[in-house]
Amino acid sequence: MGPRPLERVTLPGRYVRLEPLGHEHVDGLEAAAAARDSYGYTTVPDGRAAMTRYIDGLLDDHAAAKVLPFAQVDAVTGTPLGCTRYLSLTWLTGREHPDELEIGGTWLAATAQGTGINTEAKLLLLRHAFTALGVWRVQICTDADNARSRAAIERLGATFEGVLRNHRLLQGSTANPDGAGRPRQTAMYSITPDEWPAVEAGLVARLH
Repeated sequence: MGPRPLERVTLPGRYVRLEPLGHEHVDGLEAAAAARDSYGYTTVPDGRAAMTRYIDGLLDDHAAAKVLPFAQVDAVTGTPLGCTRYLSLTWLTGREHPDELEIGGTWLAATAQGTGINTEAKLLLLRHAFTALGVWRVQICTDADNARSRAAIERLGATFEGVLRNHRLLQGSTANPDGAGRPRQTAMYSITPDEWPAVEAGLVARLH
């Protein structure tokens, strides 16, 4: 018997609520993705049909125990603001929960960027990973050329491990309109359980 899909859970915060991604989020996420100038290195679905395919694909991947996708929702208004997920789930010891995972596939509406929502979402995801799932390692990676994303990851307190050359595929984006299908240079960061208390304290302090 292979790995089982991770439980679909809601992670509530003060500013953002992470909800299990579903078709009920299509319209709100389509609206959230309408202003596209800020998606320089991120592939974000454009239009209702593309958003529906995107969600369908993530739900299929969840059923195959590959990801756990979330909609990022305004905690006060309930308005969908973007998406994020656990991916690269790795089971090493045969236990129920993965031993390693990655936080990625993250995007936010332009109006939600720089508001603290991303910081709180990362806090919620990391807290769930280390306390509820008991992982050994959380990795966060980005295009090595994406200085804005790298700075944000470093502000979380993640440890830089190096650049993986020709790692994964570039996706078509504003910064790389012709890059789809080419190898990406990936800046790799991680957080381990012994680092988590300090990372958590730093994230909480940033939110208050």
